[in-house]
Amino acid sequence: MTLEQHIEELRTEARNAPTLEERRQIETELNAAIEQLAAEIANLSPR
Repeated sequence: MTLEQHIEELRTEARNAPTLEERRQIETELNAAIEQLAAEIANLSPR
């Protein structure tokens, strides 16, 4: 699974989370994955 796919999966899970607590946990993981993707993209960009 690519990081992009993982992010989309987390977004879906967050939308469908049964409790606010679970949604917040998923959103924390989602934000970390988004930051990781941004860092990977930054490392690929020519300087």
